[in-house]
Amino acid sequence: MASSLLDGQFTLGVEEEFQIVDSQSCELRSYISKLLDDGKAVLRERVRAEMHQSVVEVGTGICKTVHEVRSELTEMRLELDRLARKGNMNIVAAGTHPFSDWKSQEITPNPRYEVIVQDLQDIARGNLIFGLHVHVGIKEKQTAIALANQLRYFLPHLLALSTSSPFWLGRATGQQSHRTMIFKRFPRTGIPPTFESYSQFMEYVDLLIRTNCIDNGKKIWWDVRVHHVFDTVEIRICDMPTSLEQELSIVALIQALVAQLYLMLRRNQSWRHYMSPLVEENKWRASRYGIRGKLIDFGQQQERPYSELLEEMISFVSEASDMLGTSEQVASVRRILKEGTSSERQLEVFKNSNNDPRAVVRWLIEETMRGVGSKAAPVSQVG
Repeated sequence: MASSLLDGQFTLGVEEEFQIVDSQSCELRSYISKLLDDGKAVLRERVRAEMHQSVVEVGTGICKTVHEVRSELTEMRLELDRLARKGNMNIVAAGTHPFSDWKSQEITPNPRYEVIVQDLQDIARGNLIFGLHVHVGIKEKQTAIALANQLRYFLPHLLALSTSSPFWLGRATGQQSHRTMIFKRFPRTGIPPTFESYSQFMEYVDLLIRTNCIDNGKKIWWDVRVHHVFDTVEIRICDMPTSLEQELSIVALIQALVAQLYLMLRRNQSWRHYMSPLVEENKWRASRYGIRGKLIDFGQQQERPYSELLEEMISFVSEASDMLGTSEQVASVRRILKEGTSSERQLEVFKNSNNDPRAVVRWLIEETMRGVGSKAAPVSQVG
């Protein structure tokens, strides 16, 4: 069972969106062109521009294990840091910048982004946010749809762990993930509906293409989606975690969650589906309160502390995490409850610095690189 389960399934691909900030002013800077020119030799196709020129995206190759993900993410973070420092810049991992104004940010000259801006106008220009996307390999599309349907329930739980965007335009917004509220303005975002089959999903996509709503499935930006090209289920709800260690624990939990739901499917079982508006209620709570709030247990029809629900989720995926050899990494999500999320720690720095958002950026610069490289494989071993 174990060997057939792991045969080419549950591979990982991780995409990260980083901020590029000026080392002195702590402002976002349009530096992606120079960074791309300098970085192609080492990072090759793994580094990409995004809509705003102050954003750099990196993505791993297809990784068989969380350990391989660690090696690639470590190598890329070290290289991005080196390249940015050459231009007196730094990279920052967080869901929003504490104070830079989207109106002063330049758009990357690219036909794809130009079409999006032409279509969405200031909604696109103001989408100055940074996320973590995790692809989990699933070979069969019908299976992928079934798993995406069930994963919807757990998305707010994952968002709460990753929250890193409490600020917008120099203000503490009162939310742990203001990025969630910004991205909500885009069409075709949020918790998706359920689909009875992959063919039903494709009928939906084809209709949108025929009626000129979209030109391809990439413009469906749901919090979880069956990828239109790759054989993956893509989880897109997370803020960009600041700590690499916290990020890796979330990645391990996501992989184990997909694998556990797959095991249930093999036994002709499934997690109950709940209406998208109900899941959105938990998503709101996660974005507002993070890990210190309560989410709704829809099975029990009552509020429960997030800490209890996280323990249940760790227990729920234990069979899969044992099989994947990631029990220790999955269990390490408990450290986020102890250490605090990036949002919580940013707010603490803000308070202790007499509400200075630049102090928050300086903390983010340091925290983004804290411990990076201490457990990395040599570059020659990273493929």
